[in-house]
Amino acid sequence: MNASATPQHDRTGLAAAFCAYLIWGFLPLYLILVKSVPAFEFVGWRIIWTLPLCLIIVAARKQGGELREALRNPRTMGWLAVSATLIAVNWVVYVWAIQAGEVYAASLGYYINPLVNVLLGTMLLGEKLTRPQWAAVGIAAVGVSLLAAGALTTLWISLTLALSFGTYGLIRKRVEIGSVPGLTIESTLLLLPSAGVVWYFAQTQGSSFTVSTELSLAIMAGGALTAFPLLCFAIAARKLPYSTLGFIQFLAPSIVFILGLTVFDKPLHPAEIACFACIWLAAAIFVWDLVARSRKPATS
Repeated sequence: MNASATPQHDRTGLAAAFCAYLIWGFLPLYLILVKSVPAFEFVGWRIIWTLPLCLIIVAARKQGGELREALRNPRTMGWLAVSATLIAVNWVVYVWAIQAGEVYAASLGYYINPLVNVLLGTMLLGEKLTRPQWAAVGIAAVGVSLLAAGALTTLWISLTLALSFGTYGLIRKRVEIGSVPGLTIESTLLLLPSAGVVWYFAQTQGSSFTVSTELSLAIMAGGALTAFPLLCFAIAARKLPYSTLGFIQFLAPSIVFILGLTVFDKPLHPAEIACFACIWLAAAIFVWDLVARSRKPATS
């Protein structure tokens, strides 16, 4: 099926997208619980605890055949190796940014990401934007430019997050494999490097997993908090136009932005206020256009 033929308003895709971005938006609250765990070690544990959960889901949904078929397909395995690398980079940078207090840089990354999604969707997938949607893109770009101008020293964080996750989503949209088997293979490919990272930290400064029962349980919870929103995202990426998915994503960085103001008590500068206003205006225009077009009768 041509990507442009994907239904614009698939309810399952929309529900999955909102679920994924709500969880990701509030993820910094969880990261507070594991802030004593170094970013690399935490991501290693995160992958280790994600894999068994994925295998259980695959077994419950009887997707073993699809999993084995993908494992025998060199092209599918090659693309999943790339997507696994991209998501691992994304996780490490995001966790490190939150631990370092760079909450707004992390938020900016996911404000830029929808613009990346729009560009990828229009250039590579043949998706078309309406004039109001292009106006929304322009307003969002202005807002991101205002914020980026005052955050040059941390812009690498934002760009890495935006580009890694934007490309990850594009690959998962195009690879012919279900969301659960795909994440299972990604976790399997990352298992050995993750085990090596965890072993290194255990040998050099002691494993965080043995510090306390509470911390161990919090680390284990990272598996579910990794698998579930990624599965929702993979479902949404296959059912929604990539540009639409990108604008729904504004929900997550908006939540992170608000957490930065309240929970993390980070000062908000005038450029950040201007960016926040532009982003919400852009999102409002985009959503208004989607709703308006959904009420029009379909034409052949």
